[in-house]
Amino acid sequence: MKEDTMNDTAVTGADSVVNTSHLMQTYKPAPVVFVRGEGPYLFDTDGNKYLDFLSGIAVTSLGHAHDQVAAAIAKQARELLHVSNLFHNDLAQDVASMLDSLIIGDSADPAIRANGGKVFFANSGAEAVECALKLSRKWGGGTAYKVVAFDGSFHGRTFGALSATGQPKKKQDFLPMLDGFIHLPYVDVDLLAQCLEQNQIPEQNGRSNLVAAVLIEPIQGENGILLPLENTLAEVRELCNRHNVLMVVDEIQTGLGRTGKWFAFQHDGIIPDVVTMAKSLGNGMPIGACWAKSTVADCFMPGDHGTTFGGQPLALSAAKATLDALLEIRAPETAHDLGQKLREALSGLEGVEYVRGKGLLLGVKLSEDIDASAFTTTALSLGLIANSPVPGIVRLAPPYVIDDTHISEATELFKAALRLHRKGKAG
Repeated sequence: MKEDTMNDTAVTGADSVVNTSHLMQTYKPAPVVFVRGEGPYLFDTDGNKYLDFLSGIAVTSLGHAHDQVAAAIAKQARELLHVSNLFHNDLAQDVASMLDSLIIGDSADPAIRANGGKVFFANSGAEAVECALKLSRKWGGGTAYKVVAFDGSFHGRTFGALSATGQPKKKQDFLPMLDGFIHLPYVDVDLLAQCLEQNQIPEQNGRSNLVAAVLIEPIQGENGILLPLENTLAEVRELCNRHNVLMVVDEIQTGLGRTGKWFAFQHDGIIPDVVTMAKSLGNGMPIGACWAKSTVADCFMPGDHGTTFGGQPLALSAAKATLDALLEIRAPETAHDLGQKLREALSGLEGVEYVRGKGLLLGVKLSEDIDASAFTTTALSLGLIANSPVPGIVRLAPPYVIDDTHISEATELFKAALRLHRKGKAG
C-alpha cells in the first residue's frame, strides 16, 4: 500500500491512491476505487471489471447507470432540484400513491382498501425508522410508549434506530441508549406473547398496553440473512391485533421486489400498520419512506415531524422512474426466478454448506474452515463483489437485471475463490 508524505491512511486501486486523511474513519474501505458502473458491473480506476452481486447492499436493484433512472434525474435537475415541504409537490403524491398500491396489493380487508395508507418521505432508512418510532409513540397517546424489537436486528445508526437495533456491539461506545426498548429473541412468538401480556394495564386514553409497537424485520439482512419460521409474521400480526399494538415492519433491505414479493411481509399474507423502506427505492439516489395505515398516519399533525430534504423533487424523480422500471420488469417474479437459479448454482459447490434467503437476498453458509470475510476479499480480487455481515455467511444481493450468463459467471468466480482458499489450507 502506498503512503503519502503525511503518513495518512490511503486506499489503493492497482496504481491509484486516494488520500482519506480528511474523512472520518467510520468505514474501512476496500482496496479498490470504483469510477463507473454499467448494469451489473462496476469498473475501477484501472479499467478492471467487477460483477456486482451486492448492489451497494441491496440498493441498485436495477443495476448501475440505468437509462430510465438517469434520464429522469437529469431532466429533473434541469427543472427543479428542491423546494421546501411547505409547498405542494406532485411527485410526492405520485410516488406515495404507487407505494400505497404496492403495499396494499389485493388485500381483502375493505377498510384498508377504502382508506389506504399515507407516506412520509425521508433521506435514508434510519430516518424512515425514526419516523415510525415517533409515529408509534404519538399513536400511543402518552400511555403506550415501549417498542419491542429483536436480537440481531439492525434498524440504523441514529439514536432512536440504534436503540431499537438488537446488536449490542454497535451500541457499546454510545451508551446510554434511549429508554423504552425491549429486545426478545428473533422471533420467539411465545416470549412476545408473554411480553405483551406482562405490559397490560387498566385502560388509559383508549390504550390497554404499555407497548406501542412491535418492530420487526421479515428477514434479518445484517444478521446473515436470517429468516423466521414460516407464518411467524402472521402470528406476530395476530398478537398485535389482540393487544392493540402496532406492527411495524422494517423492509429497508427486503422491500420492492427483492424477496420475490413487493414486500417480504406479503409472503405471510398480512398487512402491517407501518412499513419502512429505503435502499432500492431510488436505485442509488438517497431516499427513504415510512408508510402507515391512514388511521395511524393521521395521528401526526403539522409540526410533529419533518425533514428539509425528504421528498424533494430530485430524489422523487429517481424514485418514480425506479418504481416504473421495477413494475415493467415485474421485479418480484424476476427476483424469485433468478434467485432460484442462483441458489441452485451455488448449493452444489464444494465449500458451501447451504444457501438461505428468499429471491435475490441470499446468505451462503461456507464450510467451517473458510473465513467468510477473507473469502469476500479473495472474491473481490477475482472480480466478484459480495460481503460477509456475520462470520461464516456471504451475503449476495445482485441486481434484478442479471441473467443466466451473469449467474454462471458469478458461480465460476465463487468457485475459483473457494478453490483458492482450499489450496491455501492444503499448502
